[in-house]
Amino acid sequence: MITLEDIEDMTDLTREEIIAVAEHEHLPELNASILADRLMHLHHGPTRVARMIAEDIREALHNGDLDHARELYVVLRHFMEEHPDAARGAMG
Repeated sequence: MITLEDIEDMTDLTREEIIAVAEHEHLPELNASILADRLMHLHHGPTRVARMIAEDIREALHNGDLDHARELYVVLRHFMEEHPDAARGAMG
């Protein structure tokens, strides 16, 4: 049987990045894995994923949850390091 971990391993994203997408879209991790993987293959998709994580950071700050905002910042920073096309996509 295929597990959630197997599906996550098939994506270009870390588990933390998938969890951030799940949080943003209010989806179970399995569905978020599929959505995030699909987005990563679309034009400007990596930019959309980065935007989701950034919006989660803003939401955490708005709610006064500094610890969660910091955790998400680390996720966003790693994402941008691994997917520099996300930043380039925002410009074009």
